[in-house]
Amino acid sequence: MTPNAARNTARRIALLVPALTLASALGGCGLAAAPCRIASAGLKIVPVVGHVAAAPTDACADVIDP
Repeated sequence: MTPNAARNTARRIALLVPALTLASALGGCGLAAAPCRIASAGLKIVPVVGHVAAAPTDACADVIDP
């Protein structure tokens, strides 16, 4: 194995471990609700109307993962 190939393999493992850790922490329904929760957090950043605009995505996440 060349040094460059070993470095690429190590990089892939270094990216895979946090992804698997995150997936196992969210588990089941939490993983399915993650896109709704991420969208909601992004909308809440918007001043004045953010929380109102995020209400549907909050509802989506609450339905998926009560």
